[in-house]
Amino acid sequence: MSAISEANTPSAPPAAVQERKRLSLDWLGVMPFIIFAVMFLVLPTIYLVAGAFQDAQGNLTLANIGNLFQASIIDAYVISIKISLTSALLGALIGFCIAAAITLGGLPSWIRAPLMTFSGVASNFAGVPLAYAFLFTLGRTGLVTYLLVNVFGFNLYAHGFNLLSFWGLTLTYLYFQIPLMVLIITPALDGLKREWKEAALILGATSPQYWRMVAFPILWPALLGTILLLFANSFGAIATAYALTGSSLSIVPIVLYAQIRGDVLQDPQLGFALAFGMIVITGISNGIYIWMRARSERWLK
Repeated sequence: MSAISEANTPSAPPAAVQERKRLSLDWLGVMPFIIFAVMFLVLPTIYLVAGAFQDAQGNLTLANIGNLFQASIIDAYVISIKISLTSALLGALIGFCIAAAITLGGLPSWIRAPLMTFSGVASNFAGVPLAYAFLFTLGRTGLVTYLLVNVFGFNLYAHGFNLLSFWGLTLTYLYFQIPLMVLIITPALDGLKREWKEAALILGATSPQYWRMVAFPILWPALLGTILLLFANSFGAIATAYALTGSSLSIVPIVLYAQIRGDVLQDPQLGFALAFGMIVITGISNGIYIWMRARSERWLK
């Protein structure tokens, strides 16, 4: 009887089967992210790239890519690259100084938590609300402009400043570029081991020599990668620029919007080509950032 009952008792599933079931259930947790990425990132990108090489009738053509070399289109790319590069470099410099102050400096420890919280909020504050905030603050009738004129007798606009210009838009971008730099570079600064500096000082190195010969070579991949990420972050921004400057500053996202939705300049196929150019530039920036970030993490482990 015991042999019969043992034969009828189902055996436990093998470990490999249990592992496959667990992995299949684990995939359910990331399915919303995968679906979201495919629907709002992968498929639109494929659609834009395909449209860049098609005419209005759907035939393959390189004319759209050739139209990117018009003087006005090249100027738009140049202005966008200048604004993105300037805001990335300034944001990286200021953000690095702030991050170094809260991690390696002598600031009180309680400052770090609220600063990181603010950085997390400010790095995602963009678009129309940010543009209006700067208009109400630094516009011709903004609060800060009013206070400077009536309290200190200094008129920003009389000295050449214009919020609806290259430097005005760059300044606006810095509002989210600096916090993003703080968020990204702070973990890298935390990864610098105290023993490295102590060893350098024991061997006779000065503090500037330590930064030049030890710290910066280790941080360089993270710094360069973060600058590229900041560049890509501002290069594709349109809502802030459009709400702030309208069409007075012809950057690529605004020109792209005019080609797809405009009444006079409407040319969707050229818009697809403009979007393709932006994808190439931001893709290269993000790709180099990922590669540099991986190199930096190997050093900081």
